[in-house]
Amino acid sequence: QEQLVESGGGSVQTGGSLRVSCAVSVATYNTRCVAWFRLASGKEREGVASIMTAGGTTYTVYGDSVKGRFTISQDISQNTVYLQMNRVNPEDTAMYYCAADGLWDVYTDYGLRGDEYNYWGQGTQVTVSS
Repeated sequence: QEQLVESGGGSVQTGGSLRVSCAVSVATYNTRCVAWFRLASGKEREGVASIMTAGGTTYTVYGDSVKGRFTISQDISQNTVYLQMNRVNPEDTAMYYCAADGLWDVYTDYGLRGDEYNYWGQGTQVTVSS
């Protein structure tokens, strides 16, 4: 049974940076991916970023609202996936969840759809103040 543990959430001011981490042992290869999602009060779950490795190449996909500001990465030796958040704004305030063992496919929006993951973490809160 895979267990995902998120960490690194907290409070940050608008324009600042924060990095959240997800300890995960499920590999991101052969069309299986790991992703970050967020859930803000009164909003639907949103796919933030996903990552998958195949043939020695790492692929990443981002939600439109975070493109150019957030970066997903992985340290295979540490079994950790990171989400670096830069130039944050109050609309980034949400509970951030890590999900693993999803399907990287055009029909899943390359892991951003969210309903195809086998494992989810408990979440870490990120609050951006203006």
